[in-house]
Amino acid sequence: MGTGLVGAPECGDVMKLQIKVNRETNVIEDAKFKTFGCGSAIASSSLATEWVKGKTIDEALTIKNTEIVRELSLPPVKIHCSVLAEDAIRAAIGDWKKKQGAAKPVAVEAQ
Repeated sequence: MGTGLVGAPECGDVMKLQIKVNRETNVIEDAKFKTFGCGSAIASSSLATEWVKGKTIDEALTIKNTEIVRELSLPPVKIHCSVLAEDAIRAAIGDWKKKQGAAKPVAVEAQ
């Protein structure tokens, strides 16, 4: 499980995105979100979770906020909502990678 929590100080939107990743295939099997903010922020979060499901970690990292803007037809004043979604994806993946590094057994040299 990887969790990304991001916020936009200019409007008070807060977005939490969680991903469940298959360790063998690195495929995102599930994604959930909780967003406090405007409709555009909620829509951006929802779209992000739909788009990352079924993708590998590397594929999910290619999702750009401009694609979210285009898909949702966000006006210029709401572009920051799409940036939050991209940032949340990256933060969740970063958290997952960090946890995977910590979960790996460390080889200790015998003395």
